[in-house]
Amino acid sequence: MHMYRLVLMILISACLISAAENNSAGRCMVCHKEKTRGLYNQWFNSSHAMHNVTCIDCHRAKKNEKDSFLHYDAYIATLVTPKDCGTCHPAEMKQVSGSHHARAGQILESNDAYLAHVAAGHPVAIQGCESCHGANVVIDSKAENKLAKTTWPNSGIGRMNPDGSLGSCNACHTRHAFSRAQARQPESCSKCHLGPDHPQKEVYEESKHGNAYYTNIDQMNLTADPWVVGEDYFAAPTCASCHMSATLKQRYNHDVGRRISWTCRPLFSTKTENWVEKRNNMKDVCQTCHGDVFVAGHYYQYDATIRLYNEKFAKPANRIMTLVHQLNLLEKPAHFANQIEWTFWELWHHEGRRARHGSAMMGPDYTWWHGFYEVAQHFYLKFIPEAQSFRNETVNRVIDSLFTHDPMHQWFNQDTDKLRRDIRNGSFEELYKQMFEQ
Repeated sequence: MHMYRLVLMILISACLISAAENNSAGRCMVCHKEKTRGLYNQWFNSSHAMHNVTCIDCHRAKKNEKDSFLHYDAYIATLVTPKDCGTCHPAEMKQVSGSHHARAGQILESNDAYLAHVAAGHPVAIQGCESCHGANVVIDSKAENKLAKTTWPNSGIGRMNPDGSLGSCNACHTRHAFSRAQARQPESCSKCHLGPDHPQKEVYEESKHGNAYYTNIDQMNLTADPWVVGEDYFAAPTCASCHMSATLKQRYNHDVGRRISWTCRPLFSTKTENWVEKRNNMKDVCQTCHGDVFVAGHYYQYDATIRLYNEKFAKPANRIMTLVHQLNLLEKPAHFANQIEWTFWELWHHEGRRARHGSAMMGPDYTWWHGFYEVAQHFYLKFIPEAQSFRNETVNRVIDSLFTHDPMHQWFNQDTDKLRRDIRNGSFEELYKQMFEQ
């Protein structure tokens, strides 16, 4: 098979080179083989080359397109958008367009981007936020390729393109190989899904799923078509396996939200739209390798942990922070110019997300030590004292009620020996029983 592929690609290359004098595709190849050898070889070894898809097929543009420019004797665009890819991959383009990934560029209007701009500066927002989330691509008619340097290069997953399309296919299928085998591996996702606020990469690596993958990479059959879990491979799942790839009952789908039943990104976790269907989609993946009882048990525990985060920490913290704003207690007017704002932000945006992602992906260390341990520490020993420091009667009344009347927080002012007895006799199990029964 390898020899057949090699011979076929050599023949394709030879045909195109022979047409170089009167064929744009051939001229592209001849020039780029000399000028950008790595780019050329990525393409030459790709499925695109094998199917005679050349440079001009992807980069060809009409003269009146916003980012079109004359390159030798052909109008082209440097930027290849999902709309361009959709010429040959219409179903994938439609799926991407309706996905969470396509909307990732909306962060440009959020507190995340605001903080990067004011606390750091615009260059950091470009390389630190837009590089993953995507930029609103700016056209510069004076630039050699009509793309402004402040927004190009950019392969952010939610990039807003001049043709109106959203997204960047090469965020996962990196140019110019556009390898589906690469996109199936967790490293493809880990450019963006890592770090203090959404450490999916780290959670996966510590989970048994990650353990199994990294010790069995040679058994993953990553180049298979269609790469059905349980059939084409069964050693381990990757990010793509759970969120996108085919099962015995489902086709692959580029909408990464089709199997997510809880939101773990915002201050509160809520069930997603059509969450029952989405959960069943994910259960279908799980049940390829796990029994029904195992899968049901995981979701039983996961649901309880999410509810615990919401009820014990997120809702009380949000109620207190809302009062702080409503009562104009902050000394400085700018967002994030006051210590309590940073504490509250990290409580949910960092520690709270880590706790929830750890629970979702069966990562015990991120559920507890990197998650709820830090949520609790910062809630009790930073956020609450900072709120009390305003010495406001309304705020303090809410805090006092929380520690006096809420059974989940009463432990804070009780005797340790009594608490240990309560743990041994099952009182704490009874206290949190409601989290499992909703």
